Amino acid sequence: MKSKYSLPKEGGLITTSVPEDIICRFEKIPTQVFPGEYEGVQYVADKIIRAIAAHEADATVAGRPFVLGLTTGRTPLGLYRELVARHKAGRVSFRNVEVYSLDEFYPITPEHQQSRNYRIHAEFLNHIDILPENIHVPDATVPLDRISEYCRQYGHEAKSKMDLMIIGVGEQGQIGFNEPGTFSRSKTRLVQLSLNSIKTQSNFFSSFNEVPKMAITMGIDTVMKAKQIILMAWGEDKADAIRRIVEGEVTEQTPASFFQEHPDIEVVTDETAAACLTRYEAPWVVGPCQWSRKLIRKAVIWLCTRVEKPILKLTYQDYLQNSLAPMLDSLGKRYSQVNIEVFNDMQHTISGWPGGKPGATDDATRPVSSNPFPKRVLIFSPHPDDDVISMGGTFCRLIQQGHDVHVAYETSGNVAVYDDVVIQNLDTAREMGLGDRVDEIRAIIASKQPGQPEPRALLNIKGAIRRAEARAADRSIGLDDRTNVHFLNLPFYESGTIKKGELGSADIDIIVSLLRQIKPHQIYAAGDLSDPHGTHRVCIEAVLGALEVVKDDPWLADCHLWLYRGAWQEWPLDQVDMAVPISPEELIMKRQAIFRHLSQKDIVPFPGEDQREFWQRAEERTQHTAALYNQLGLPEYQAIEVFLRMR
Repeated sequence: MKSKYSLPKEGGLITTSVPEDIICRFEKIPTQVFPGEYEGVQYVADKIIRAIAAHEADATVAGRPFVLGLTTGRTPLGLYRELVARHKAGRVSFRNVEVYSLDEFYPITPEHQQSRNYRIHAEFLNHIDILPENIHVPDATVPLDRISEYCRQYGHEAKSKMDLMIIGVGEQGQIGFNEPGTFSRSKTRLVQLSLNSIKTQSNFFSSFNEVPKMAITMGIDTVMKAKQIILMAWGEDKADAIRRIVEGEVTEQTPASFFQEHPDIEVVTDETAAACLTRYEAPWVVGPCQWSRKLIRKAVIWLCTRVEKPILKLTYQDYLQNSLAPMLDSLGKRYSQVNIEVFNDMQHTISGWPGGKPGATDDATRPVSSNPFPKRVLIFSPHPDDDVISMGGTFCRLIQQGHDVHVAYETSGNVAVYDDVVIQNLDTAREMGLGDRVDEIRAIIASKQPGQPEPRALLNIKGAIRRAEARAADRSIGLDDRTNVHFLNLPFYESGTIKKGELGSADIDIIVSLLRQIKPHQIYAAGDLSDPHGTHRVCIEAVLGALEVVKDDPWLADCHLWLYRGAWQEWPLDQVDMAVPISPEELIMKRQAIFRHLSQKDIVPFPGEDQREFWQRAEERTQHTAALYNQLGLPEYQAIEVFLRMR
């Protein structure tokens, strides 16, 4: 499905009539950048189909299958869906294709729903006409005393045959389970997973303890023997890794950087994954630019960081020595004039009135207009705690300033509750004389099978725990939890496993109904795509899909959509449209609201790469943003929550 989510774009590198060698001169691997994953997937699917067709037309390889190396995880899912669709449309056959899969947990059975074997069959191989004997996935049931010989044989067969390897990359630049520190001549082998990898993989299992502690993986040397490699990366969480792989030095700390030495390698990304490449991060260093207000702001903030000066202390010499004199020439302005304009631009993003200041006479320079007042505000929260984690201070401020604030929890968040928490809650109810289902639920928990969906009765209790926590958090900041809190329980989430379903019309219809009920003047939604399970991505797509349905409703003309970021990232200052200062007292209120989510406290079930608790991340992030504003020469605040206006 083509994504509806794309951030507003202003200005950038002028690519017309500029040789590609200049545009890509910092890139050591050919890199194709597409507006979104959908377009990138079409490109890679085309390449695969053409490669298969060329192989079949080559008389010199008659009778030999085309050998395709495949990766698993989130990255190839869109590609697999596209290839399946094209196969069903009769555009490609896989009867003469042989596949080798990159890796597998060890030990694990093929029936386990989190095994690579299960996933690649469920997502791709079961839906095409490939011959069973042409499917090769590492066998994680081979006894330990024979695994070394098995790995040698598997790797030898793969590297001697591979025509095309399709591969993804981890956030640290790892390939498969070739983690930082892997050397370039590593072979297919059994590896011990690092503690960090186990924590990361626990995002996809029911618990940390369920994750296998070892894995079989093709080595760097095995992958490098493929005749052609296509490395795919989607999303902003991969941006830093792509920069290091494509523009950085070859180093064991970024295993995929070894691919710089491959004779036929191509990187395919969307714009968010390519955001840290020089042509996007600092396009003025590459060539001439189309200068928009936000690109000018981006360049000046970049310059402040390089020379470690606030905006109003930048000199012409600073601009000249850092490739920004052409910007001044293009704008026809003196450096001091640009300094003042950018300083004022940044200053005008700061507002203590996120719903607009009643009776303000300077509305033209404020992020939000004063009228109407009070506003109806609808905050969409993907999970039952993203609202207070990401914009808890602004949430408090909107309530305190008299707006009609509603919050909608898009998913139940039930799979993020440990079994022990369920027992504790039920035990509390028993001790209070309010019921006794402890033994019944203990039996359900004991009957769970690793890798299988959670029992619905157990999920219902876990969902109830999270709803109670969300209501407690809302009450703590002054929201009426009886009238202004909405639990949407979008169906796509209710799979009972870490892997969720596809977004459907039923999900969008639920949001449409709520929008038409409230008719908000302001909508706040999570605009980050780095959530480890992709739930935030689906949730923003659901909101945008619903807004498309109601696009002709009269109330929408006066409604604006503001995007906040979740627990994993923050908006860069060049993209910020509104910055809400948070006082020390409001920061404490926010922290206490986060603390109400007791099932997520102390041990975060699905933390991603960052192992800190959510309240710690939230405070560090907002205080860091405040420090960045201060470093630019703007007022010093305790903390700042920032937002991007999408419409």
